[in-house]
Amino acid sequence: MSDERLVLHEIDGHVATLTLNRPKALNALSPELIDELIAALAACDADDQIRVILLTGGPRVFAAGADIKAMVEATPMEMLTRRSIERWARVAATRKPIIAAVSGYALGGGCELAMMCDIIVASETAQFGQPEINLGVIPGAGGTQRLTRALGPYRAMELILTGATISADEARQHGLVNHVVPVEGLLAEAMRLAQLIATKPPLAAQLAKEAVRAAAETTLREGLALELRNFFLLFDTADQKEGMRAFVEKRKPQFTGR
Repeated sequence: MSDERLVLHEIDGHVATLTLNRPKALNALSPELIDELIAALAACDADDQIRVILLTGGPRVFAAGADIKAMVEATPMEMLTRRSIERWARVAATRKPIIAAVSGYALGGGCELAMMCDIIVASETAQFGQPEINLGVIPGAGGTQRLTRALGPYRAMELILTGATISADEARQHGLVNHVVPVEGLLAEAMRLAQLIATKPPLAAQLAKEAVRAAAETTLREGLALELRNFFLLFDTADQKEGMRAFVEKRKPQFTGR
């Protein structure tokens, strides 16, 4: 794979690893990079072989934010018609589970990108924050909403109004991060988790993701209805029959993704 690609792809069994590849620009999230990432995620969603996606940057930085050079002189109408930030919603709409492996800076758009993923594994050097206030704007790709849901309104308010960052350990204490590991063990831990999830029935994993996401985005009544619908739908899958028969027969199930 050529290093000119802004998103590198690697497949190991049922796990696809996508690596942001603008190291000289600290993985700044240019429109071109986001377009490549969206295309890569769509390809993963369409590939039945892939069950889990691992998204990472590098040991120094996950992503240090949006590409400010592309926005400095923009007008409101230009920002509206470009729809560059609105396209980011397609990252969060990915059906398959996404694990973010975050090392170093995850700031601004980088923090928002990590929060669009389903699980975050961080290195001890990871720093999370929404410093847009220092540029005269506010987060525009979900930072005010997702950070508030993760940290609570008071801590999120302080971070967004001051532009400060939090460490991986504090992020874990608040529930934003699942695991914190040494830098050298980051990808191994993220891959261990990805491969574990990849052993589970993929259709059930996708519908579980949809239901858990609904808990933060809908009312309890709506979330319960979606959960029950997805529960019933899975009884039309071969993996449901295999999983329950294997349990009754006291053997390990063999899931096929059907």
